[in-house]
Amino acid sequence: MKLFTFNPLTVKKINRFKSIRRGYYSLILFVVMLLIAATAELLINNRALIVYDGESLHFPTYGDMIPGSAFGLDYEYETNYRELDEFYEKENDGRFVILPLVPYNAFETNLRAGDFPPFPPSIKNRHYLGTDEVGRDIIARLVYGFRICIIFSLLLLVINYAIGITLGCLMGYMGGKFDLFFQRIIEIWSSVPVLYIIMIISSIVIPNLIILVLIMVFFGWMGMTWYMRTVTYKEKAREYVLAAKALGASNARIIFRHIIPNTLSLIVTFIPFSVAGGISSLTALDYLGFGLPAPTPSWGELLQQGTRNLNEIWIIASTVSALVVVMVAVTFIGEAVREGFDPKLHSTYE
Repeated sequence: MKLFTFNPLTVKKINRFKSIRRGYYSLILFVVMLLIAATAELLINNRALIVYDGESLHFPTYGDMIPGSAFGLDYEYETNYRELDEFYEKENDGRFVILPLVPYNAFETNLRAGDFPPFPPSIKNRHYLGTDEVGRDIIARLVYGFRICIIFSLLLLVINYAIGITLGCLMGYMGGKFDLFFQRIIEIWSSVPVLYIIMIISSIVIPNLIILVLIMVFFGWMGMTWYMRTVTYKEKAREYVLAAKALGASNARIIFRHIIPNTLSLIVTFIPFSVAGGISSLTALDYLGFGLPAPTPSWGELLQQGTRNLNEIWIIASTVSALVVVMVAVTFIGEAVREGFDPKLHSTYE
């Protein structure tokens, strides 16, 4: 017995989405990237996955800091697991260290005597895409920077949609003076130069993730509001809304239980493009120097370094490649969702 089944119309929409191959495979790729970002500590980290000291197993990745003295080293600060791995290999007494694929974190500088970063890609040193101009691993900066971009985009998406959907539905449903008032507010507010506001705020306080999200929300809720206002105007004239009114349903119930569920196709369609917009916005702000403060992993900061070090082509090439892959994947997903969930393909209006 199935515990959960989709509506036949929903199944038809999902199958339509799957039939658009570039969107379907882009979704799989994007999910894989999300999983890598979510579990980055298991793949990219300067802490070991497993350490066997001859007596017991240790799992430092998600645990507390373990001093070097706990493994027989002559210091009390956190163990350098790459050095410990080399030490155990020399001793060859059964003790071992299992390191992540990339044994560096996003903040660690790996400098070399007599040389200056950025260092080119090296399999021997496990800098598979090289280092930046400070000596930090490019892969680590890309993956952890992608995680921050996704968190920023999702926070921005949720708050913008919560405001835009609610206010847009109220404007479309109530109409009259309420609608006219917020139309004028939106027209005035949309003319405010957002970049200048961010520059002013960045000169006063050091922006963190929450501050940047709030600034972008302050000016970003208007797009979804317009769309929801328009679609609500159409939906409120349909028979099911008139029937709900005749049965005595409250305005809140009509909006949240009837109108919004019938506009989900529009909302779902815009989600991938909103995520892409959030990623590009944060990258652009970081590139211009008005985004997250150093040393936060950032694609925009890597692009900035790449333009300053064009001879070290691996910096800008790896960052631009990652940005292109993510943006193309999200765009293909958005196109497939828009076509797969298009209500005109699955509904008949009379």
